[in-house]
Amino acid sequence: MEPLFAQALIAGVERVTAWADLLDDINVFPIADGDTGRNLVVSLSPLRRIAMGREKIIRELLLSARGNSGNIAARFFSGFLMADTVRHLAGPIREGRDRAWQAVSDPKPGTMLTVFDALVKAVEEPPATYDHLWRQRVLRALEGAVLSTPELLPRLKAAGVVDSGALGIFIYLDGFFNTLMESSEGYRPITEIFRNHLQISPAFQENEETGYCVDTVLHIDGDDEETIKRLSVIGESVVVLRDGEYLKVHLHAPDGNKARRDLAAVGDVVRWSVDDLGAQVHSFRRRKVGQTIHIMTDAAGSVNRENMAELGVTLLDSYIAVGDKCLPEAHFTPDELYAAMRRGERVSTSQASVYERREHYQSVLQRHPRVLYLCVGSVFTGNYAAALEWKKTNDPENRFTILDTQAASGRLGILVVATARFALKTHDADAVIRFARENAERCKEYVFLDKLQYLAAGGRLSRSSAFFGDMLHMKPVISPLAEGAKKVGVVRNRAEQLAFALEKLAADLTGNEKALILLEYTDNCAWVKETVQPEIARRHPEAEILLHPMSLTSGAHMGPGTWAVAFLNARE
Repeated sequence: MEPLFAQALIAGVERVTAWADLLDDINVFPIADGDTGRNLVVSLSPLRRIAMGREKIIRELLLSARGNSGNIAARFFSGFLMADTVRHLAGPIREGRDRAWQAVSDPKPGTMLTVFDALVKAVEEPPATYDHLWRQRVLRALEGAVLSTPELLPRLKAAGVVDSGALGIFIYLDGFFNTLMESSEGYRPITEIFRNHLQISPAFQENEETGYCVDTVLHIDGDDEETIKRLSVIGESVVVLRDGEYLKVHLHAPDGNKARRDLAAVGDVVRWSVDDLGAQVHSFRRRKVGQTIHIMTDAAGSVNRENMAELGVTLLDSYIAVGDKCLPEAHFTPDELYAAMRRGERVSTSQASVYERREHYQSVLQRHPRVLYLCVGSVFTGNYAAALEWKKTNDPENRFTILDTQAASGRLGILVVATARFALKTHDADAVIRFARENAERCKEYVFLDKLQYLAAGGRLSRSSAFFGDMLHMKPVISPLAEGAKKVGVVRNRAEQLAFALEKLAADLTGNEKALILLEYTDNCAWVKETVQPEIARRHPEAEILLHPMSLTSGAHMGPGTWAVAFLNARE
């Protein structure tokens, strides 16, 4: 595979990641569960490691695929990846399109399948020259296919939006073709191309849903057609992907437990994932519109997508890698990470590429009149410098304000929560910026490590120091500050950790003010919730106490058993 072709495959994934929030916001078909963006990010993530080889990536796509959109897209790429240069695209694209249509038990025009059809037609006749005019013709054909989706699906027309899966595939292919053709023209704004089709109509009503969304991998023997017939009886929205003796199945079923029993009768269940559709629809949140200033931050701030969706905040992820699996941190499962660390598996973290970060900035600035980026401290990552560099040539109207918070983990998280809440209560954008600046230094955090071995594994401490520290039951207390993470104490056990935290809270909070306290956990949620939280609540009855999982980039370095407390008595 040509290096430029591999680069283009990765660029498509990074572009989808930057626009995933928009895809979630308009996801109303087949049900309004707001997860198309998330599912595509997770499902297409193996393409980031295309260097591992075509066959391995196709298998990983099968295993990673989630939801209708992710499973259909994975099937398309099982054919598409047969290509390796722009001149050999037509056959693999046609094969991918056919596989995608065949994977769905009841395929519907008006979804990403319609975009695949348009793509096949656009590349069928090879041009004399694969140039930028050819690229433009292909992309215009795909734009038309996406714009046609509301006319093909009444539910989309009622909501006033294009299909989110179709838009997601367009965004991917836009990034792919622009990178492959080494275009210097830049992208046409998504908000301009699909103007008036990216916001759900206020009159649209989500249907109440019951049942479960199932993603599973089965080990089977037998005929595909007979198997699909049996699966179609188990549930609806059935998508089936075959890879040798393995069958990846996505379906919606009224009873999750019964579905597992029925699927086990078809083949051996190798992997199993289930989501409550009713709960997903109930928690479906359209991002708040009309805010004077939109808040963006880094996922390194111990806030997750569920927390931030309620406040209308955009997250920029770093990446967690465990073995061959690499995902944005907000999409990684904490249980999986900490279990792997306890087994001694190698875990690493990395920043998003410069290209992906720039796409994130472009995405939020296209969708919001003003943006405040509460950036993780510049001593911890290069995000602040990358954002400033992008702003120089892409923000002539000065709509993008970038604040180096000099914070990370819970210090950043608590500042983001407080600022986002304040932003919802005022129409004064400059007041929100002042609020963030004034409170950034006032946020405090204490992080309590359980084992030093994980810092040693990441190269942040010598192995001998970690060995003797753990042997002597030394548990450092650190605080993320402007100059970096600073050790501020050493204790021996959990009881002393809690006493240290209570002492620091008492020194800064009188107990009567309405402070905001954030408790963070790794794999010890039960202990933090049942032991730490009640004790702090007893001593600070007027404070609001939030319970969040610790940022996985922090957890990946400090390890399971770590917990932290951050606090702020915000002045409005």
